[in-house]
Amino acid sequence: MPCLNEAETIGVCIEKAKRFLLENKIDGEILVSDNGSTDGSIAIAENAGARVIHVPDKGYGNALRTGCENAYGKYVIMGDADDSYDLFHLMPFWKS
Repeated sequence: MPCLNEAETIGVCIEKAKRFLLENKIDGEILVSDNGSTDGSIAIAENAGARVIHVPDKGYGNALRTGCENAYGKYVIMGDADDSYDLFHLMPFWKS
Protein backbone atom coordinates (compact mmCIF):
# COMPACT_ATOMS: atom_id res chain seq x y z
CA MET A 1 0.00 0.00 0.00
CA PRO A 2 1.89 3.09 -1.17
CA CYS A 3 1.49 5.98 1.22
CA LEU A 4 2.35 9.66 1.40
CA ASN A 5 0.56 11.66 4.10
CA GLU A 6 -2.64 9.60 4.28
CA ALA A 7 -3.28 9.90 8.04
CA GLU A 8 -7.00 10.49 7.48
CA THR A 9 -7.58 7.21 5.63
CA ILE A 10 -4.75 4.73 6.12
CA GLY A 11 -6.19 3.26 9.31
CA VAL A 12 -9.50 2.36 7.68
CA CYS A 13 -7.67 0.86 4.69
CA ILE A 14 -5.60 -1.37 6.93
CA GLU A 15 -8.64 -2.44 8.93
CA LYS A 16 -10.50 -3.42 5.73
CA ALA A 17 -7.51 -5.43 4.51
CA LYS A 18 -7.12 -7.14 7.91
CA ARG A 19 -10.82 -8.01 7.95
CA PHE A 20 -10.58 -9.47 4.44
CA LEU A 21 -7.63 -11.68 5.40
CA LEU A 22 -9.24 -12.83 8.64
CA GLU A 23 -12.73 -13.55 7.31
CA ASN A 24 -11.36 -15.42 4.30
CA LYS A 25 -8.74 -17.30 6.34
CA ILE A 26 -5.89 -16.03 4.19
CA ASP A 27 -2.39 -15.89 5.61
CA GLY A 28 -1.06 -12.57 4.39
CA GLU A 29 0.64 -9.38 5.39
CA ILE A 30 -0.30 -5.74 5.08
CA LEU A 31 2.68 -3.75 3.87
CA VAL A 32 2.76 0.03 3.76
CA SER A 33 5.38 1.50 1.46
CA ASP A 34 5.84 4.97 2.87
CA ASN A 35 7.26 7.69 0.67
CA GLY A 36 8.12 10.29 3.32
CA SER A 37 4.93 10.91 5.30
CA THR A 38 5.10 13.65 7.92
CA ASP A 39 1.48 13.60 9.14
CA GLY A 40 1.48 10.57 11.43
CA SER A 41 0.61 8.02 8.75
CA ILE A 42 3.52 5.79 9.74
CA ALA A 43 2.50 5.55 13.40
CA ILE A 44 -1.12 4.93 12.45
CA ALA A 45 -0.12 2.13 10.08
CA GLU A 46 2.18 0.49 12.62
CA ASN A 47 -0.40 0.76 15.40
CA ALA A 48 -2.98 -0.83 13.09
CA GLY A 49 -0.68 -3.82 12.57
CA ALA A 50 0.86 -3.10 9.18
CA ARG A 51 4.51 -3.58 8.39
CA VAL A 52 5.95 -0.26 7.20
CA ILE A 53 8.93 0.16 4.93
CA HIS A 54 10.48 3.51 4.17
CA VAL A 55 11.09 4.44 0.53
CA PRO A 56 13.66 7.22 0.22
CA ASP A 57 13.24 7.72 -3.54
CA LYS A 58 10.23 9.96 -4.12
CA GLY A 59 7.38 9.08 -6.43
CA TYR A 60 4.37 6.80 -6.60
CA GLY A 61 6.11 4.34 -8.91
CA ASN A 62 9.06 4.04 -6.53
CA ALA A 63 6.71 3.36 -3.63
CA LEU A 64 4.90 0.65 -5.62
CA ARG A 65 8.06 -1.00 -6.92
CA THR A 66 9.82 -0.97 -3.55
CA GLY A 67 6.72 -2.32 -1.83
CA CYS A 68 6.48 -5.22 -4.27
CA GLU A 69 10.19 -5.94 -3.90
CA ASN A 70 9.84 -6.08 -0.11
CA ALA A 71 6.62 -8.08 0.11
CA TYR A 72 6.93 -11.47 1.77
CA GLY A 73 4.08 -13.11 -0.11
CA LYS A 74 3.95 -14.95 -3.41
CA TYR A 75 1.20 -12.62 -4.68
CA VAL A 76 0.75 -8.87 -4.24
CA ILE A 77 -2.50 -6.93 -4.34
CA MET A 78 -1.95 -3.19 -4.41
CA GLY A 79 -4.42 -0.73 -2.97
CA ASP A 80 -3.88 2.95 -2.31
CA ALA A 81 -3.90 4.32 1.23
CA ASP A 82 -6.52 6.95 0.37
CA ASP A 83 -9.42 4.44 0.57
CA SER A 84 -10.11 4.69 -3.17
CA TYR A 85 -10.11 0.87 -3.31
CA ASP A 86 -12.31 -1.19 -1.00
CA LEU A 87 -9.72 -3.51 0.46
CA PHE A 88 -12.40 -5.68 2.04
CA HIS A 89 -13.77 -6.77 -1.34
CA LEU A 90 -10.68 -8.46 -2.78
CA MET A 91 -12.13 -11.91 -3.44
CA PRO A 92 -12.26 -11.41 -7.23
CA PHE A 93 -8.45 -11.16 -7.08
CA TRP A 94 -7.99 -14.26 -4.93
CA LYS A 95 -7.93 -17.80 -6.21
CA SER A 96 -6.97 -20.46 -3.69
